[in-house]
Amino acid sequence: MIAALLLAAALVADPVNASPETAAVSAPAQRAPIADTDLREFAAIAGRKVVGRAVGGPYANADKVLLIARGDKGYPTVAASIGFPVRQSLPSPPATTLAVIRIHQRYETTVPGPTADDLAFVAANRLPLFVIGEWARPAPMWEVAWVDDGVRYRTIGEVGEIGPWQD
Repeated sequence: MIAALLLAAALVADPVNASPETAAVSAPAQRAPIADTDLREFAAIAGRKVVGRAVGGPYANADKVLLIARGDKGYPTVAASIGFPVRQSLPSPPATTLAVIRIHQRYETTVPGPTADDLAFVAANRLPLFVIGEWARPAPMWEVAWVDDGVRYRTIGEVGEIGPWQD
């Protein structure tokens, strides 16, 4: 057992001599500016399951924020679920986060969609953000991403189908 741990530590310390399988497992997940299909579908299903549930904590009117990462077997999972003040910008998430879901209770833009804070979060972090509106049923959803050196968004259907990118 100790020999196996020492071997694993040596392989991590010297990745040149590590086998490709070990190197792939030990490398941290790379953040992509646009979510993979499985992350988008997971966000569409898992995010909408949270719609309509009460938010506990000190905020009377809070957004729900879900951090999405990959589990031990490589499948998307909710790494954290928190309530966050409505009119506050999201901070940078942990490095293991591959996407973020923000569920707004009310829309604050002239046309429902991502807010200026949502767009600023993606511009700052180059991380996909899924915005879901609780104000309607079925809950509308948008994917906000860094595309072609700018922040763009598109609609996401009930099971992950996508619309065209918009500015």
